[in-house]
Amino acid sequence: MKNIFTICIFLIGSASLRAQIAIKAETIYTVSGSPIKNGIVLVKDGKIENVGTGLTIPAGYKTFETKVLSPGLVDARTLVGISGSQNIPTDQDQLDKTSPIQPDLRAIDAYNPEENLVKVVRDYGITTIHTGHGVGALVSGQTMIAKTKAGTVETVVIQPLSMLAMTLGPSVSSNFSSPGTKAKQMAMIRTEFLKAQSYTKKQSDKDTSKRPAVDLKMDVLAKVLNGEIKALITANSSNDIMNAIRLAKEFNFKLVINGAAEAYRLIPEIKAAKAEIVLHATMARNGGDMVNMNRESAAILTAAGMPVSIESGFEAYVPKTRIILFEAGQAMAHGLSFDEALKTITLNPAKLLGIEKRVGSIEKGKDADLVLYNGDPFEYLTKVCVVIIDGVVVKEECK
Repeated sequence: MKNIFTICIFLIGSASLRAQIAIKAETIYTVSGSPIKNGIVLVKDGKIENVGTGLTIPAGYKTFETKVLSPGLVDARTLVGISGSQNIPTDQDQLDKTSPIQPDLRAIDAYNPEENLVKVVRDYGITTIHTGHGVGALVSGQTMIAKTKAGTVETVVIQPLSMLAMTLGPSVSSNFSSPGTKAKQMAMIRTEFLKAQSYTKKQSDKDTSKRPAVDLKMDVLAKVLNGEIKALITANSSNDIMNAIRLAKEFNFKLVINGAAEAYRLIPEIKAAKAEIVLHATMARNGGDMVNMNRESAAILTAAGMPVSIESGFEAYVPKTRIILFEAGQAMAHGLSFDEALKTITLNPAKLLGIEKRVGSIEKGKDADLVLYNGDPFEYLTKVCVVIIDGVVVKEECK
């Protein structure tokens, strides 16, 4: 009888969490438009049903009241779910060091939705992540986009293949005996792209007997070359950023510069290349190829008309991840406006990832990914009290 009673309570609780939802907020930051004072958001069937003032809350809706409401936060680049919280070999799948070039490695094969760090970032309002193979190899593997809710990869994934993760700089040379220099790095990557160009040409031969066998590595590089996916190249120094730009120009692919510690020194060049920016965590350390990083970079690049997305990135030590809510708050403390700071972790990364029709702002018809705060989101003492993903309450405690 006790077990039956427990099951019934669980089912009742689950049903309530999945009920249609109404949220009354003193301030709603839609991100796509002006803030709404004393507004209401209605959620139905996992989507935002309506948003505005003076809305009638239908009978049966579970109602929340909050000081501030924002869209679910979007982490533009993380290793969460692949790099685990225990910091031991068995939960560190982000970088395979058997070869410096492995475009065939799929993020979906390594991602663990139940990893503790997924819950950690979810509890801070991060509802969508762009995660995948990490920094430190010329081509470390593929990235994916997922919601931070629990489940299997199949139930949480938005895009199983988003970008191809690459790295230029000293971290590559420290992980592999070859390449040992910047020139060797570039020569090796160029060689692979030339092979991919030849492979693509042969695959399109009208005579099917002349087409080469399927090559997983070449297939993914071909997707970069034909514009199906973007190249996410981690490059921090001016030298490495310019190498990435030259590579993109030579092979005519879509470039996202990740890290970009010295991007503030190359604004005209980055603009001319039409490259997008995923900026390092604001509070990252000044060292190595990031010795010249600038905590005002987000403000500087935004003022220059360059959309900025702030990443949590990767930390080699426990707790293994940064929290983009805090990083954006620090960017605001270093010259970025409140509205732009919120964009760096919501709508800007959503656009960068091509998922802005689903997430990144509070608009009718979008996924009901919402975060309720008891104060200013960028005030350190403010708490994330409720988190909703796809219309389901995944956190309901103000701590």
